[in-house]
Amino acid sequence: MNKNSKIYVAGHRGLVGSAIVQNLRNKGYHNLIFKTHTELDLTDSARVADFFAAEKPDYIFLAAAKVGGIVANNTYRADFIYENLMIQNNVIHQAYINGVKKLLFLGSTCIYPKNCPQPMKEEYLLTDVLEYTNEPYAIAKIAGIKMCESYNLQYGTNFISVMPTNLYGPQDNFNLEKSHVLPALIRKIHLGKALEEDNWRVIDTDLDHLPIEGVDGSNTTLEKLAIMEQYGIRKEGNNVHVEIWGSGSPMREFLWSEDMADACVFLMENRDFADTYAKNEREIRNTHINIGTGEDISIADLAQLIKETLGFQGDFVFNTDKPDGTLKKLTDVSKLHALGWRHSIALSDGIKKAYNWYLELGRKTT
Repeated sequence: MNKNSKIYVAGHRGLVGSAIVQNLRNKGYHNLIFKTHTELDLTDSARVADFFAAEKPDYIFLAAAKVGGIVANNTYRADFIYENLMIQNNVIHQAYINGVKKLLFLGSTCIYPKNCPQPMKEEYLLTDVLEYTNEPYAIAKIAGIKMCESYNLQYGTNFISVMPTNLYGPQDNFNLEKSHVLPALIRKIHLGKALEEDNWRVIDTDLDHLPIEGVDGSNTTLEKLAIMEQYGIRKEGNNVHVEIWGSGSPMREFLWSEDMADACVFLMENRDFADTYAKNEREIRNTHINIGTGEDISIADLAQLIKETLGFQGDFVFNTDKPDGTLKKLTDVSKLHALGWRHSIALSDGIKKAYNWYLELGRKTT
């Protein structure tokens, strides 16, 4: 890429897309293309074709996707497989039709088998059954990898697939109805701390910024207590308890979203599809690249780290009636390191940055 290249970032408002945009701007790229979902529905094949014919981007970061946590993935299974397949099919195919120089497709490490050997190497793809709760989403992302590989092998395109581990950072989703574990824990512990301090100004500010099932700062105290208790934040006497789904024993890896963006831009600037596989391979497969830290932490220890960072004094209650999901998911990042990139933000620092971002966003909306 050069600084004048026309670059389309699909999903520019999301966690990764917004970080990619900022990274590109910081490096001097200025010819960037964005479209909101209202302006361009990427599941609409005709509109996507018209967009590519009109704009003719040189490079594409395909960060647009329908995403969610365990509950959303398990509840809206048809939506997750249909929408993600349509987005991928339309964008990747039009990238080929319109001669895009390079495309980077973002997937997820949920592509790996439920009982995958640890750490997860790229070669473990399609070696066993997937985790049931997010199987439709995972299958869509696997299809995206294979679509990129297949177009490269048949048509000589230069499409790269990257599989990020669990991401967190600016523009994260703190909605307790749909959020992933790390932002959900930050918000629940934030509210728990305010509740133990009887600080209703903080609680009201939080609920006004991001109501929970329609409950905001204008509701009665009883209504606010009820909705917090419904989401596992409750006060008993002088003690506040925060509920955590599952046993707390599953191990998870977390990567700061701005690190992820830096990895994506690095690969687009410096690496090609031909760099993603050994030249002596008879069958070219598993060309995707894991993006992560290669370090993990238990959910219980993650909660404790957030608790210490925020200064919460209460207790955690682990609800073992709720699912744990896969017990361990750690990426093998040997391939990524060999390609020349490593992460720079430690989890403890990232949690502080994420919490400060969330507080600042609340201030801006009040």
